[in-house]
Amino acid sequence: MTTAPPPADTAARLTGLVRALRGHGLRIGPAETVDAAAVLDVLGFADRAQMRAGLAAALLRSDTQRALFDATFDLFFPLGVGTPEAVRADPPALPDDPRPPRPGRPDPLRDDLRERLAAALAADDRAAQARLAGEVVEAFGRYGAGATPSSDGWSAHQALGRLAPETLLARILAALREQATAPDLSDLVLADEIRRRIQDFRALVATEARRRVAELRGAERIAERAVAPTADRIDFLAAGRDQLAELRRTVHPLARKLATRLAARRRRAARGRIDLRRTLRRSLSTGGVPLRPAYRLRRPARPELVLLCDVSGSVAGFADFTMLLVRAMSEQFSKVRVFAFVNRTAEVTALLTRGGTDPARLAARIVTEAEVTGHHGNSDYGSALGEFAERHLDAVGPRTSVLILGDARNNHRDPNLDALRRIAGRARRVHWLNPEQPALWRTGDSAAAAYAGVVEMHSCRNARRLGELIARLLPV
Repeated sequence: MTTAPPPADTAARLTGLVRALRGHGLRIGPAETVDAAAVLDVLGFADRAQMRAGLAAALLRSDTQRALFDATFDLFFPLGVGTPEAVRADPPALPDDPRPPRPGRPDPLRDDLRERLAAALAADDRAAQARLAGEVVEAFGRYGAGATPSSDGWSAHQALGRLAPETLLARILAALREQATAPDLSDLVLADEIRRRIQDFRALVATEARRRVAELRGAERIAERAVAPTADRIDFLAAGRDQLAELRRTVHPLARKLATRLAARRRRAARGRIDLRRTLRRSLSTGGVPLRPAYRLRRPARPELVLLCDVSGSVAGFADFTMLLVRAMSEQFSKVRVFAFVNRTAEVTALLTRGGTDPARLAARIVTEAEVTGHHGNSDYGSALGEFAERHLDAVGPRTSVLILGDARNNHRDPNLDALRRIAGRARRVHWLNPEQPALWRTGDSAAAAYAGVVEMHSCRNARRLGELIARLLPV
């Protein structure tokens, strides 16, 4: 594997890196790009880790952006190009038939790689793990075109699925016990450490596969499609468990930012409109030069907020995150009440308040402890809205903003638009936040188009969009 990049290619690689990061929503302007170029001019390419740290310092504004930056950096400034030299010098003995052997048949190459990987993980040998990552991708990651050297691409998922490194936990744990390398650590702590090492190895394999595919398809294309976005751009409906956990860690920083914006809007709104009579009277003593405007001062009260959240399985992550965000921002409102539903509606304000010790499964706790389901477990927006209008309409008043959270998938039942009209008739504002894209609002069992004819419906697919909507829509 030859070293990269050549000096003549530096400008193109740097601008490509900046474009890719901008495509993922990072705000990088000309000034930051010039600073990054100066970093490369000073640091050069001799120390890749130092170069990576210098570019990150010049281009990033938050530590939460570092994972995205690292994955993109590895595409535009890879450690090398082509097959790694260590693998090329001693390539794995690839079988004649690249397909996995049938169950029960021996797989010498896989067994050898697993044995060496277990030893490298037990010793925490990072250099050996990096070499093995290249070998694993070379041996098992090629796909398409008969898995020939002119293959369609490389797949980390395929390679890791064949190798199954997570099944080495017991073997590595036994080896560490025999070596007595950490006699003062319990098996539980050791197991967690081994899982971390296995996860790091999986990341090495993913990085190696992305690097090779980038050589075939182009770094910018792979940066757009194969690099995980920052937490605030993860689609609520597509987020996995780990991504939702990362999202929850962004709740409080996002809440602080939104609270600052709302407070600034409240200060500006307090000035009110120009009082023409007072302005003219004030200017009589100076003949109108200079003109000093006087304002009708306002004392806007903090608004009341009601959340009405679908906590069924399809949108539970979206509702979970939004409820946590509103709880963190509760000081910005004079009153906050939260109602949850699947096909029945129940108030969960108290549960949300006292459940702060374990926010990770908020929606699941609500489903378990609150009466949000009736004789079936499917979403029924019509019944839920009707029950809210009948039993809880006193929660809505002329100072209340209502946020309805859900995908409006009504399972072909009556949408009960009259109940939504009753809610909208009492509230100051009603906004419906839908985690689906507008192109899906008229498909299948969605009643979103019908509800959008009654209240404002906004597509809200990720945390960044949610923050923008809350800062823009909520009154001051």
